[in-house]
Amino acid sequence: MAAYRVTELAATCVTMATRATGELWDRTMPPVDPGHAFESFRSERHTQVVGSPATPLWAPLSGDYRAEDGWVRLHANYPHHAAAIHRALGGSPSDSVARMPAVAVEDAVLASGGAAAALRTRASWLAAQGSWVRQEPLVGMENLGSGAPRSRAGDAPLAGVRVLDLTHVIAGPVCGRVLAAHGADVLHVTPPGWPVLLDLVRDTDFGKRQCTVDLDGVRALAASADVFVQSYRPGSLGFSAADLPGTVVVSLSAYGHTGPWRDRRGFDSLVQMSTGIAAGDPPVPLPAQALDHGTGWLAAYGAMTALARGGSWHVRVSLARTAEWLHDLGQGGSVSEVDPTPWLTETDSGFGRLRHIRVPGATVELSGPRHPGGDPPAWWPRGEP
Repeated sequence: MAAYRVTELAATCVTMATRATGELWDRTMPPVDPGHAFESFRSERHTQVVGSPATPLWAPLSGDYRAEDGWVRLHANYPHHAAAIHRALGGSPSDSVARMPAVAVEDAVLASGGAAAALRTRASWLAAQGSWVRQEPLVGMENLGSGAPRSRAGDAPLAGVRVLDLTHVIAGPVCGRVLAAHGADVLHVTPPGWPVLLDLVRDTDFGKRQCTVDLDGVRALAASADVFVQSYRPGSLGFSAADLPGTVVVSLSAYGHTGPWRDRRGFDSLVQMSTGIAAGDPPVPLPAQALDHGTGWLAAYGAMTALARGGSWHVRVSLARTAEWLHDLGQGGSVSEVDPTPWLTETDSGFGRLRHIRVPGATVELSGPRHPGGDPPAWWPRGEP
């Protein structure tokens, strides 16, 4: 089976964001190395504490299961999602799945508050949600008010820009990491009691500070942010982009911003199943969490483009829309291994010394990631690191 053009997707996403950086800084940025872009889309596979063994990226319950009529994927990396799977399927999920249609498994797990996706055909996906997603722009940009463009002066393209990162897993945190790589003051917020996937924090939180605040605190911080990146469902925060004048709000979703699945919870591996990208018997995943990483880079591109234009904006991206773009690129890509050594580096962090992939095109040196909740919920004074 021919491979999807993941390297082309990665190089294009990184190039888009890098060019947006150049526009902000009024400089011509160097070209993107496709190999570096591809390996950056696999960054969580490379990041590890020096001298320690690599830890598994998937929980034991996460994986593809053969159903009565096909395949379904269960996502159990969060403890509450694992508990939802057991509520829906009992103590032996694999046995239950084998006796059920794949879509019935998906429905049962979602109804219990979990995350799952049946492997769909292209036609089934388009009928269920894909036709709505295809009508959405790759990077939706809605202007909500006029304002002055971002000043092009400064030691870094985003020096003095305040970014509130209220996201988790990969796509949203990648957006924040890209903005931090160009000098933004990025404050990553974790709500009280929210479970944290530390392996992903170690990978995506370079250059950020970490704090814990409730939703009232989030709104106060968002009101003084230049960019607010969030992945909550519409209405769940109690305020919208229109309530934040002068701010660039970036909203990320799994299955798009319109259509019957717009509020459905999902992750990269699930969207690959739903859209048919993982088609195979058994399913064939992409060589990277390309929908997550691609969407994160597109979100950063949208944020920087909005800052360059000035004013209030609502930027919308989704994993499903990125998947449609990847589908349209066609197949025929290479799946050969790339030696990541040229792009590996080491950085001290709150977790020890980390070996990791450098952020492509970074214009500042990034500090290592910190432990969640370890910083006060406050911005640096303008102009400080």
